[in-house]
Amino acid sequence: MDGEQAKAYFLSRPAAWHDFPFGPDVYVFKVKDKMFGTLGWEDELARINLKCDPEQALMLRDIFAAVLPGYHMNKAHWNTVLLDGTVPRGELERMIDLSYALVVKRLKKAERVQLEVEFGKHALYRALQSLNAR
Repeated sequence: MDGEQAKAYFLSRPAAWHDFPFGPDVYVFKVKDKMFGTLGWEDELARINLKCDPEQALMLRDIFAAVLPGYHMNKAHWNTVLLDGTVPRGELERMIDLSYALVVKRLKKAERVQLEVEFGKHALYRALQSLNAR
């Protein structure tokens, strides 16, 4: 997955949108007004920041050299992932889905319920369901 593919996948999540609060070089992906990911480039290499369960964040860093503690983020709850081709696309999609679900789960109740009614709980929380099954 390259940066443009990651951008498209971020925006495919229900009610996702982006803006540029950190400047024109960093996409910030949000659901409602809460950030669930970023995308930027450094030396032609795309990198994304994703929210993550703290235990899983450590596990992913052990498994993949391209997964690092979140750059400029809370390192217990965020990972930076280099899109260098070493992390399989399905795993990247799962990580984006998890980041999205963790943020949706913490929205104000009215916002969360509105999304659940509009899109269905499975579409919003599919990554959490697989995490909780472990």
